[in-house]
Amino acid sequence: MTEFEFIRRYFSKQQHDSNVVLGIGDDAAIVRPKAGYDLHFSSDMLLAGRHFFEDMNPEDLAHKILSVNISDMAAMGAIPRWVLLNAALPSLDEKWLEAFSGSLFNVLSRYNISLIGGDTTKGDLIFSVTIIGETPCGKALRRDAAQNGDDIWVSGVLGSAAVALRHRLGELYLPETIYKLCEPALLRPIPRVDLGTLLLPLAHAAQDISDGLAQDLGHILTASAKGAILYADKVPVLPELLSLTRAGGLSWSQFYDCILAGGDDYELVFTAPPQVRAEIEQAGAASGATVRRVGQINNTGYLNIVDTAGKELVLAKKGFDHFG
Repeated sequence: MTEFEFIRRYFSKQQHDSNVVLGIGDDAAIVRPKAGYDLHFSSDMLLAGRHFFEDMNPEDLAHKILSVNISDMAAMGAIPRWVLLNAALPSLDEKWLEAFSGSLFNVLSRYNISLIGGDTTKGDLIFSVTIIGETPCGKALRRDAAQNGDDIWVSGVLGSAAVALRHRLGELYLPETIYKLCEPALLRPIPRVDLGTLLLPLAHAAQDISDGLAQDLGHILTASAKGAILYADKVPVLPELLSLTRAGGLSWSQFYDCILAGGDDYELVFTAPPQVRAEIEQAGAASGATVRRVGQINNTGYLNIVDTAGKELVLAKKGFDHFG
């Protein structure tokens, strides 16, 4: 099977998008953006052995490489529209490609995204995805708009993916039942697209939690020239994970490291004025995502994380370092 045969068989599937003038099959794709909308562009690179295990099954892999990009759109309140996929593959394994392609197009269909191009070559297993989304002009959620007195909110539960990853790496031990509860968060994160769009008229600033809550909230604080207090005991976690820690199965240091600095959550952290709390709860319910207040923005210029007793928590690191 040649490169072009493989592209036609696995990636040139019919997609119905009236804004795609020309998709896969020419030197470049042509899309026609809607009038009155800003375009958003984001790219992620994922390497086997660095961002995912080399034995990860192709269905989970396709789901994850798209979801981490879609999550960037969710954080901006953008609707994801188009994707470019670049892939280096060690070989053209037809069974693997069939499973990967099927899962890929399932995710694309779920979010009404069109695959419009990319590139392929032989090499170590590497993927690079560029996603394009849109918001009404000037309405996007950004990191630099947090205001003094804003509530800090997070969606979903945090720490599950980080705990599962550390279990796989042998850095901590989970009972099998709890590992199975945490593993889906690592393999198949759920980007909060619907929540992001509902937050456009409500929230001031937002960021997706990819590298760790403390680090990603820190990006908002830096861009907005603000500080914050973050209540560690208010961060939503799996009850089973909290019970395991209380029983001594995890140290409190391991627990806080995973929920506050572990990353791979792909949930949203966002800020909003206190007067819209009820509307944000409604937005969470309407989108199918739980939301919880975990802190408040202030003018200190410093992120103060406190435990149940009100004592400051000092983390060994605040999040994932891509060159660490």
